[in-house]
Amino acid sequence: MLKIAYHPIYKHPLPEGHRFPMEKYELLPRQLLHEGTCSEDNFFEPDFPDEKHILNVHDAGYFERLRDLKLSKKEIRRSGFPLSEALVKREMIIADGTMKAVHYSLENGISFNIAGGTHHAYTNRAEAFCLLNDQAIAARYLQQKKLAEKILIVDLDVHQGNGTAEIFQNDSSVFTFSMHGKGNYPFKKEQSDLDIEVPDGSGDDQYLKLLKETLPDLIEKQKPDFIFYLSGVDILETDKLGRLSCTVNGCKERDRFVLQTCHDLNIPVQCSMGGGYSKEIRVIIEAHANTYRLAREIYF
Repeated sequence: MLKIAYHPIYKHPLPEGHRFPMEKYELLPRQLLHEGTCSEDNFFEPDFPDEKHILNVHDAGYFERLRDLKLSKKEIRRSGFPLSEALVKREMIIADGTMKAVHYSLENGISFNIAGGTHHAYTNRAEAFCLLNDQAIAARYLQQKKLAEKILIVDLDVHQGNGTAEIFQNDSSVFTFSMHGKGNYPFKKEQSDLDIEVPDGSGDDQYLKLLKETLPDLIEKQKPDFIFYLSGVDILETDKLGRLSCTVNGCKERDRFVLQTCHDLNIPVQCSMGGGYSKEIRVIIEAHANTYRLAREIYF
């Protein structure tokens, strides 16, 4: 059975006019239930993780300042969110969702977190709506539990996974692959193990060609035991922050290729949603929902 981490806390109240589309975390599971892609049994509710798992990735000083609401004004501004106890609780529960999801990936081949993909969170700082790096925490968790040795992170959000790159920069057991917009944030990029910069304005054909030329060979070379997939839908031409020109169908074909590849090679994969900032929320929901529809089609 497809298992999906979801908690009502994922939809966190933000000041009016804030550009982050927090409502998608409520609307996406509602859509999946409405159309019959999922039932209530597909969802599980994460909780607070043991802090030791967070500290396997994040600097203790940073995490303690975050947890105790003692970040500086500069640190809070860089995070993109007003700091609060509820926000910190949300971020910790998202990380727990991804950690718990990996067990379902090992059992069923695939799992999801409705939220997550917080790839801008560094070892020692928050950035761009990312406070704790959920997939990095889950990768370390897998290794600590001896459930995987070699891990591949496939980050197809339109923005480079700079925090993830920094976290694993000296760790050959976790290979970081980021395929992102060349002219997009972050403008000072980190060095992933493999970075592919997609030119501004690239559409479906160019984007999919790059991905199909890269991913199979990368997997063959790295031979990962486990894959984390960050399936951001900010590659869409409608995205306010994206700068690429992919269609919803092109985004769906991207997800189909990644999931089918993982399935055919029998490599467990965990998917976190990442970004999506199209003006119309229905476009964001449709693009994200396609990833779940494909998982049902390919795996179950």
